[in-house]
Parts: sequence; structure tokens; C-alpha cells
Amino acid sequence: MRPQRTSAVLVLGLVAAMAAPAQASADHQARGHRPEATVFPTTIGLPNGFRPEGIAIGPGPVAFVGSRADGSIYRADLRTGRGAIVSRGPGTPALGLKTDSRGRLFVAGGEGGDARVIDIRTGRVLASYRLATGPAFVNDVTLTQGAAWFTDSTNPVLYKLPLRGGRLPAAATRIPLTGDLAYGTGFNANGITPTPDGRGLIIVQSNTGRLFRVSRTGTTRRVNLHGESLPNGDGLLLHGRTLYAVQNRDNTVAVLRLNAAGTSGRVVRRATDTRFDVPTTVAAVGSRLYLPNARFTTPPTSKTPYNAVSIPRPDSARVHNDDL
Repeated sequence: MRPQRTSAVLVLGLVAAMAAPAQASADHQARGHRPEATVFPTTIGLPNGFRPEGIAIGPGPVAFVGSRADGSIYRADLRTGRGAIVSRGPGTPALGLKTDSRGRLFVAGGEGGDARVIDIRTGRVLASYRLATGPAFVNDVTLTQGAAWFTDSTNPVLYKLPLRGGRLPAAATRIPLTGDLAYGTGFNANGITPTPDGRGLIIVQSNTGRLFRVSRTGTTRRVNLHGESLPNGDGLLLHGRTLYAVQNRDNTVAVLRLNAAGTSGRVVRRATDTRFDVPTTVAAVGSRLYLPNARFTTPPTSKTPYNAVSIPRPDSARVHNDDL
């Protein structure tokens, strides 16, 4: 979820661009067919100048997209592609996003060094947290049973919001990262997700392309990727034991198969799309992935157009457990 040096795009996957549903509907009607009600738009327009970063989906077929410009939250109906801003930002960014079953949206505040929790029905801020007092880049967030976890790309820590009984805490807990992960120049810990067995966390380090398993006490262990790496690694999405990792400047989604503990994994394919323009994060509905285009290579203005796109979810190849 950040600009870096441009790197070459590695296209090993194949994703077909789909026609807009409005055009598909017109074609069906011209041929005398009824429109296909289950076809969702594959490109969702966002407000000009919005500068999207994070995306979260649900409850229901709705997406929430955060603005890097001012922290506003945009709500889009995935069935129609239409939407509106539901929560005006505080002036600091809205980067990583996650929703929970209680109708709350957890928001990472980037260089603002903060986090907040929003009621997705009303847009009201339920709680705000000052996570860092000095330089910081609170980049992404994930939810586990009993806690919300935030990465900081500048400081080697995780921020934990204990959610005992689902209640929001008065303050966050700062957990230092120790072990294999060493912070260097550039953006460090970025995307975060639980391990397949739910006992730990996985984070990607953007500047090295390395993946790490993190215990809930902050001990890090490098994930064995069998010679592969994830340069420009950004948002992560776990589905069973399949991990989708966005490589933003590479305009690529890497598909990995992990072991249950999240200590070993293999890149089984990579997917791209002609509509990708530096996608940053990823969320899923059914058989499709949704990614906002941050357009880091395009000078941002108040009139710059932005969007989010969806692609078919790449199926991971089968990898034998003994190979992980």
C-alpha cells in the first residue's frame, strides 16, 4: 500500500477481461434474451481524486474502499457498481480495511499513525486510536478471533486491539516484532492475514519480497517460499490454505499454497489483468477478487479518475503436503 520504484511486470497468469454488464445487458436485449441478473460489474468507478488504497467486502455484496487522500470511505454496491461516500475522512489516510460481522469497519491510518473503527451503517466513528506518536505508517489490518492487528511499515511493531466479547478497547497494545524480520530502508511490514490454522499471523515485507509468520507475541519466522519472493508485496487475502498476495507495481496477484501453520508455501501461479493500474489490496466475493487501482505512477489531482476492478479468482494448483 505504498509507492515504490517501478519494476517489470511478470505475467505468468491469464485473466480475461470481461465486458461491462451494461453492455452485456444491451447485447442480450438486442438478441432477444433477458439480461443475466447475476452478472456484476467488473469495473467500479470511484470519485475523481479519491486515491483508493484499501478494500473490504461485506456483510452483503457491498465493498468499502478507503481514500489515501483524506481518509474518506466509499461504499459501492457490487450488483450495480453505484455508490457514495458514507464516512468523511479526518484528513489522514484510510489504508487497510476490514469489516466484521457486527457491522464495523477497522481502518489503518497510514502516516497519521492512527486507527479508527467506523459503523458501516451510519458512517459514524465508533472509536479512534493513537497508535504512534512519531513517524509511522500504519498500513494494513486483519481480524482474528478476539483481536484486530495492524502493521506499521516504518516501525517494527504490531498494534493489537483486543476485542473481548467484541467490545472495543480503550487503547491498543504495542507488540514489538522480534526474530527473522529485520526492518530496512523503504516500506517494511505491509499486508497481514491469519495463518491457515489460525494460530499466528502472516505479513509480507514489501521492500524485500519476503513473507513472515508471526506469533501473537511478535516473534517472526521467515516463511520458506522455496526460492520465490513477492517483490512489491502489498495486500494479502487468505482463503483456506490459498494465499493471494498483491504485487502492486508488478500489476500482479501471486497465488500461493501454504501449509497449515503458515511456515512454508509455494507460488503456484501469478495472474494479471490489462485493467490493473498498481492495485494495492484485495478482497473476494464468491468466485471473484476485487482490487482498487491506486495508480501510483499517475500524478494525483482532484480530477484524476480512479476505479476498482474484479477478476475471476485464480484457482490454485494442487501441491502435495510433503512439498510444503
